[in-house]
Amino acid sequence: MISINSKLPSTGTSIFTVMSALANEHKAINLGQGFPDFPMDQQLAELTAKAIIDGHNQYAPMAGLLSLRESISTKILSLYKNAISPEDCITITPGGTYAIYTAFTTILQPGDEVIVFEPAYDSYIPNIIANGAVPVTIPLILPDYKIDWDLVSQSITKKTKAIIINSPHNPTGSVLSHEDMLSLQNILRDTNIFLISDEVYEHLIFDGKQHQSVLKYPELFSRSFICFSFGKVYNCTGWKQGYCIAPKEMMSEFRKVHQFNAFCSFTPTQVALAEHLKQENAYISLSGFMQQKRDLFVSLMKDSAFTMLNSYGSYFVCATYENISTISAMEFSVLMTKNYGVATIPVSAFYLHGNDDRVIRFCFAKKEETLTAAAEKLSAIKSIAS
Repeated sequence: MISINSKLPSTGTSIFTVMSALANEHKAINLGQGFPDFPMDQQLAELTAKAIIDGHNQYAPMAGLLSLRESISTKILSLYKNAISPEDCITITPGGTYAIYTAFTTILQPGDEVIVFEPAYDSYIPNIIANGAVPVTIPLILPDYKIDWDLVSQSITKKTKAIIINSPHNPTGSVLSHEDMLSLQNILRDTNIFLISDEVYEHLIFDGKQHQSVLKYPELFSRSFICFSFGKVYNCTGWKQGYCIAPKEMMSEFRKVHQFNAFCSFTPTQVALAEHLKQENAYISLSGFMQQKRDLFVSLMKDSAFTMLNSYGSYFVCATYENISTISAMEFSVLMTKNYGVATIPVSAFYLHGNDDRVIRFCFAKKEETLTAAAEKLSAIKSIAS
């Protein structure tokens, strides 16, 4: 047997795969993995079906259909007042995670350092390591998961190649403020450090807060790869359709990597999205739609023994279980799935070294009856022996 010198020797199966499989095995309600259990936008589904029937089933251009990139450019100008070239600065990708990986692969060389805020979406650190670079982790400050910008400044070295940010944040639902963006801008000024901005939940932001896209900040945009997801925005996560935006010279290098990997993304959905994006209300209304689900779940959990943390965006809300048990978040999540019929994700899984603050993550992007049934089971849990 030929052996492989693993690029990811410490990486096992994704926590999402593990917990979803456990949920299926025990027929538990799955509030772990971030996918909706309700239908996607009917008009968008119909447009996609029409595109298939009309014969749009062959390769799209490597950068994506120009009509879709033009629709994205129009949206960005409307929302963020930034005139982005659809020809030179936008590339359609098979998902937001793919866009992030390609951005890392475009810029990283062995030995480079990348600053990552933890807890972090679980693809970031494996992406960095697979490219021979070194993740430099900075913990977010509980309970609101804020960034310590002084610590960021102290963590920058001559080897720092990039910083990755994520807002609205997965797994915590925190969002970056205008002041945060100015702090980041000041830190990066007069450096050659790249910025990767994960904005896949850009339209799922609550309580009247405004999404502080890097696209609003010309000084930051000049050094950034900004990654988005149609799957998260339109509740069709299985589509794996996203896009990346970057300045022309940077995007040119991004496309060199992209063209020899996926080359292009699924054509029928590109045709459909190019048309659907013209309906501005379809994405503007998404925050209110998802906030209702967050509010419902939090209200259903008010009499439980869990302490719900603030969530201002994404599909997720976190909770502590300090009033219930002192066991680890992983043990608690497994026990909840097996014995109480609700699957969650331990937030410790989003740390490189498994830091455990005894916090779990719930996905509230579910039907009302799913949330109600889950909350009923969760509210019955009062104490679990250590």
